[in-house]
Amino acid sequence: MPPLEAWQKVFVDAVKFVEQDPHAKAANCIQCHGGQPGTDDMAAAHEGVVTDPTSTKESAEKLCGACHAEVVTAQTQSLHFTNGGYDTIIGARLGEAPESHKAWEEARQNHCSGCHTTCGQCHISQPTSVGGGLISGHQFKGVQAFTRTCTGCHGSRVNDEYTGQNEGIPADVHWTKAGMPCFKCHTGDALHGMGADGKPLEKTERYDGAPAPECLDCHPDSVAGKSEIEQHNIHGDKLACQVCHSVENKNCYGCHVQTNEEDQPFFKIEPSVMNFKIGLNPQKSADRPWNYVVLRHAPIDPDNFAFYGKDILANFDALPTWKYATPHNIQRQTPQNQTCDSCHGNAEIFLSEEDLRPYEVEANQSVIPQQLPPKMGR
Repeated sequence: MPPLEAWQKVFVDAVKFVEQDPHAKAANCIQCHGGQPGTDDMAAAHEGVVTDPTSTKESAEKLCGACHAEVVTAQTQSLHFTNGGYDTIIGARLGEAPESHKAWEEARQNHCSGCHTTCGQCHISQPTSVGGGLISGHQFKGVQAFTRTCTGCHGSRVNDEYTGQNEGIPADVHWTKAGMPCFKCHTGDALHGMGADGKPLEKTERYDGAPAPECLDCHPDSVAGKSEIEQHNIHGDKLACQVCHSVENKNCYGCHVQTNEEDQPFFKIEPSVMNFKIGLNPQKSADRPWNYVVLRHAPIDPDNFAFYGKDILANFDALPTWKYATPHNIQRQTPQNQTCDSCHGNAEIFLSEEDLRPYEVEANQSVIPQQLPPKMGR
């Protein structure tokens, strides 16, 4: 996506927003953004202006919650708003020493909080992480273009997979055949962290609870034991759908963080790798009963936060670095479902110790299959 021009970042449509949008009739600029009334001097008028007045829980509740109380209550407790998934996953790897937790909190504020999503960054502007910029002339829209909102944060993996931006890898069939935007599967309630009962979902990381959305929501005829397709009946409760219907996906490794001499935070990211790996299910439960799932490498290594202290991730082996994944590159036909033996006995597509770096061997023992499904001869 090309960078926005300066005028595009600040343009407010005088007709569509000022005259027609009900939000403009309910409040004026200063009531939401602050600033100083009664002056024609631009610098003076902008003293105290807050670019995103929904960036804190308190401000979101005051401004948006006045009319959208249930949504805001859920949103401000959601993973999109709190970034709680970072605390859960990184927290499991932290050492016991208080210094480790203090160092992580500093690193979190410097490097991870930028993906915090506010009401405004979905409904009015692009995310701050990609430079901001108003969409639709500051109109408040229930659904903005996903290419200006969702993929601002979920671009390098989700967008590139879904829309076919990875060289040689086709786009997701839901995109090529139907042009489905994110919102077709990921509903407003789910994105706001709201359950069917209107109450906030209690999630500590994205894969808590039952899969939502789930493939069978739209493809009920594929359920194991009731499908016209023999392979669905054979494998349905043993394999996640993506094992047969996903293809190569992007796997990231280290993402080392630090600050420069001006205390500006930056990332030093290792090159990503495109591959496809099946492994044992690390999230196995009644909601996710499968034996095998697609695994994706997380951008983590023991020295990710070394800039902030020594041995911060002293409990590094607490979680696999190859994680349960749901890539957005679904195909009806894939290399592994061409024949039975495209998967059975094919060591190339199953995670093994040969795929691991020395520092992560122990962490991934629980997801490496000890014995591959045998060859079928067909």
